[in-house]
Amino acid sequence: MEPNSLTHLLASSHTRPCRVVQWATGTIGTRSLRAVIEHPGLDLAGVYVHSADKKGRDAGELCGLTATGVRATDSIDEILSLGADCVLYMPLVSDIGEVCTLLAAGLNVVTTGGGFHHPASMDPVDCARVETACWSGGTSLHSTGSSPGFITEAVPLLLASIQRRLDGIMIDEYADLSQRDSPELLFDIMGFGRAPGDIDEYRLEHARTSFGPSLRLVADALSLPLDSVEVSGELATVREDVPIAAGVLSAGTVGAQRTTVFGMRHGEPLLSFRATWYCSTDLVPSWNVRATGWHIALDGDAPLDIDLRFPVPLEHMREISPSYTANRAVNVLPFVCSAAPGIRTTLELPQIISNLG
Repeated sequence: MEPNSLTHLLASSHTRPCRVVQWATGTIGTRSLRAVIEHPGLDLAGVYVHSADKKGRDAGELCGLTATGVRATDSIDEILSLGADCVLYMPLVSDIGEVCTLLAAGLNVVTTGGGFHHPASMDPVDCARVETACWSGGTSLHSTGSSPGFITEAVPLLLASIQRRLDGIMIDEYADLSQRDSPELLFDIMGFGRAPGDIDEYRLEHARTSFGPSLRLVADALSLPLDSVEVSGELATVREDVPIAAGVLSAGTVGAQRTTVFGMRHGEPLLSFRATWYCSTDLVPSWNVRATGWHIALDGDAPLDIDLRFPVPLEHMREISPSYTANRAVNVLPFVCSAAPGIRTTLELPQIISNLG
C-alpha cells in the first residue's frame, strides 16, 4: 500500500508536530499524557476527562508536571473543535460510537483498548461502521499496547523473520503480585485468597477476545492461518499461610492463576499466549513461575528461547509498569497520523522507531 510506505510515513511524521488529545486520565492515560507533553515531536491539544473533579484542571497538574495552559474538559464538542490530528483513546471501557464520532470528525485514533487488532475478527457490522467513519473523516485507527500489542505482534513477527519453518511460539507473561497493596483488586476482583472453584468463564472469554485477534494477525502474516482460538484456565493454591502486601493468603486458597489462549492450526497449538499471575511460588500443584516479565519460546528451524524481564523492584512495579503500555501508543502516533484511512494493524505500519530527542 503505497501511502503507508516507510518513506512516506517517516517524511510526513516530521513535517510538523502532531497535535494530540489525551482521552481519559486513568493509570495508563496519565502516563501517556505526561509522555505527550514531554515528547519533542508532539503538541498537546486537549484532554478529555470523565470525572467532575478533573474538569478544568491543567493537563500538567493531572500528570505531575508544570502547567501547560491546556485544561481538561468533559465536552466532546470542545474536543472536536480543537483541530487536533489524533486522539489517544484510553477509557476504561471503549465505546465504538465515540470512536466513530472522533474518526468521522477528522481525528485519527490510537487506542490501548482491544477490539481492533485484527479487523477480520471483528463483528462485521462494527468493522464496517468503523471503516466508514475512517473514510468519511480521512482518518486511521490503530490498537496497540504492551500486551496485546508489542509482545503478541511486534516481537513474534520479528523473531519469525529468521525462520523458514515454524512449529510453534509460546509467549508467557508473568506477574508477581505479592507486593501489590490492593486488597480489592487481588481478593475481590481477581479472586486470590478464595477457595479454588470453577474458572471464571467471563475471564476466559475476555482472554480469548483480547489475545485471539493478535494471534490470528501474526498467523495470517506468516501465511499460517489459524483454524480456531481456544482458551483454558488453571488455579494453584498456597501450601501454607502466605503474608502479602494486600493481606494474608490462607493455606489451601488460590495463590496463582493461569490463563492460556491457544491459536490452533491442524489440531495443534501454533501460537499461544499464557498469562500467569501469582502471589507465591510455593504452590499446589507446583508451577514453574518466573520473575515478572515475558518469556518467548520459539520452535522452528532456528529455535529461540528468550527472557524479557522487568528489572524493577516489586514495590515499585505499580509506578513503572504503565510505561510498558502507554509508551508504544505514544510512539506510534506520528505513523498513524500519516497512514491511509481505515483500521491499520501492526502489519500495515512500519517498524515503530521512537523519537527520543
